[in-house]
Amino acid sequence: MNMPSNPNSPKRSYPLERTRNIGIAAHIDAGKTTLTERILFYTGMIHRLGEVHDGNATTDWMEQEQERGITITSAAVTCVWKQQPEEGILKLCEGENIRVNIIDTPGHVDFTAEVERSLRVLDGAIAVFCGVAGVQPQSETVWRQADKYGVPRVAFINKMDRVGANFQAAVEDLRDKLDANAWPVLIPIGSEENLRGQVDVLNQRAIVYKDDDVLGSTYEVQPIPGEMQEVAEAALEAIREQLIDLDEEIGTKFLEEEEITTEDLKRAIRRATIANRFVPVVGGSAFKNKGVQYLLDAVVDYLPGPLDIPSAEGMDPADESKTLEAITNDNEPFCALAFKLWSDKFGKLVFFRVYSGSISKGDQVYNPRTRRKERVGRLIQIQADRQTDIDTCYAGEIAAMVGVKDVVTGDTLCSQRREMMLEPPSFPEPVISMAIEPRTTADSEKMAIALQRLSDEDPTFVVKTDEDTGQTIISGMGELHLEILKDRMKREFKVEANAGKPQIAYRETITGEARGEGKLIKQSGGKGQYGHVVLQVRPSERGKGLTTEDKVVGGAIPKEFINPCMTGIREAMMNGMVAGYPVVDLHVDLLDGSSHEVDSSEQAFKMAAIFAMRDAFKNAGCILLEPVMSVEVTCPDEFQGDIMGDLNRRRARISSIENRNKLSVVKAEVPLAEMFGYATDIRSLSRGRADYSMLPSRFEPVPQTVTDQLTEQYGSAY
Repeated sequence: MNMPSNPNSPKRSYPLERTRNIGIAAHIDAGKTTLTERILFYTGMIHRLGEVHDGNATTDWMEQEQERGITITSAAVTCVWKQQPEEGILKLCEGENIRVNIIDTPGHVDFTAEVERSLRVLDGAIAVFCGVAGVQPQSETVWRQADKYGVPRVAFINKMDRVGANFQAAVEDLRDKLDANAWPVLIPIGSEENLRGQVDVLNQRAIVYKDDDVLGSTYEVQPIPGEMQEVAEAALEAIREQLIDLDEEIGTKFLEEEEITTEDLKRAIRRATIANRFVPVVGGSAFKNKGVQYLLDAVVDYLPGPLDIPSAEGMDPADESKTLEAITNDNEPFCALAFKLWSDKFGKLVFFRVYSGSISKGDQVYNPRTRRKERVGRLIQIQADRQTDIDTCYAGEIAAMVGVKDVVTGDTLCSQRREMMLEPPSFPEPVISMAIEPRTTADSEKMAIALQRLSDEDPTFVVKTDEDTGQTIISGMGELHLEILKDRMKREFKVEANAGKPQIAYRETITGEARGEGKLIKQSGGKGQYGHVVLQVRPSERGKGLTTEDKVVGGAIPKEFINPCMTGIREAMMNGMVAGYPVVDLHVDLLDGSSHEVDSSEQAFKMAAIFAMRDAFKNAGCILLEPVMSVEVTCPDEFQGDIMGDLNRRRARISSIENRNKLSVVKAEVPLAEMFGYATDIRSLSRGRADYSMLPSRFEPVPQTVTDQLTEQYGSAY
């Protein structure tokens, strides 16, 4: 059957070509939520501006966000932007209503999972940078996450009204630190208290905001002021030169000496941006309401709609080597990715992005992971904490559903007539743990339910029971992460809990090759137990995890017992030899063994494999690994010596010291174990004038003195 050539259902409100799915991502405190608030105001979705510092921003709706002035959970909002016709200004979608779905993401590293899963389902992003600080550590992490998923970006240099703001330095930072091919399309006119507008480089016009309008909603298009004329012309020529190299159409016109028009350049920037070969840069100030409308125009002009990017690819559950496409078309079979779970008073909300087809309330969706069908009770359009029921959700749209129960983050939901599994987002390993227990026996069951719900929502929040002590251990991305989750247990689930001191999530690995042999022989009158396994272990490269290979020949271990052996190997990795922490990054060859025709069983071979792994560990040079963090401290020059001395005391390796606007920026790598309480210490060292950011970097071997302390404290595992 031939599908209609038009990918849009006649029932949808906004066609795919007039839809934009974008995220707003950046380092903490770069101004993401303030920018989102301005976008909602200028698109008419809200009629009063909220502020982060007042605790009334639309997308910071959780109590914890309002109290702390930070974003904790990514919030989805939808708005409509119409490009207004203006004399002397060319706009690619002039006069059209464009539906913009926005996800405002957290900037704090502890909530990096929110950024990861949002970028996985978005078509484009606004990367926000501070005009004073430029590229900060979490900016780099966000940029790498966007690179991983191939998300095209527009860069917004925010806070150009602040003392020390330097637009050109921030653009150079993008090129140097992020290797971004970044070129200004809207240059701020003035800076600090003199910020008054923007130069539109492509149209060679100035947008000047009226001083008497604090909301920045009125401005005039004027000729470029004399002092900016040279800068504007140089910026336009630089873009032309870039596009001659990057874009085939512009290159051909240049070689054939044809006129290259403003429209040609804009369309070429759009193509190059969508191909991730060009990053348009916009300067302004969200807080001072200068530059947001033209940033929205840039989003519409340069960032892709769902039809502009390649169709999502997945695999056939029946044949994992076979690749399938989820074609962006309302008439195709339904396929969506569940990227976030959230529990509220109405039940479990499953946030999803539709890649092909459409879904209506009352329909059934199929989950290839569970091989089960479930009915969709409600479909909801999310506006931060407000919910609007909708009848149908189409290709390229983001919404939430209620009614499906057995769903986890990363599940594909599809039509059973065309099964496929999309690639789920990947998440980092937790780096910090603590024991938690209910204050009263009555809280015990409620705590178990709360922890289950929270771990369903957050893939970086792991709950397990310590087999030796029976304690419940929670693990996450940092102290703030666990503190927020504990606070949510109290507020949302009414569970009072006591938490122990945070513990580092150490790992163990091996440094050499070793052979191990394990036997389980039990005779107790009647059927016995017999399993015998010989294996070899060797180190793998860092971050590779566990790899295995079956090298058994001649049926020494019968085929039906190979999988139980592999299960035993994986189980043995849960507890290392040094201090009982999980073992990582090694390769295991299953070599040999023997079986008994009556007494051998799956359980016997699983246990024999565990014994063989422990035997190999004894001779493989087990060592302890600890999480090491990338730390960046910004402080006034006079405190630099004290800050560096304190970092050295914490086993830090200083990698660089830079000077920016009478501030010292110290970059170092520091073991996480040494960073507890650092926020308090740095405040007292600098009289409250320094700040820092911290990101997980990698795992590194622990010095022997620290290993000795840990094994003394917790005892060796064996």
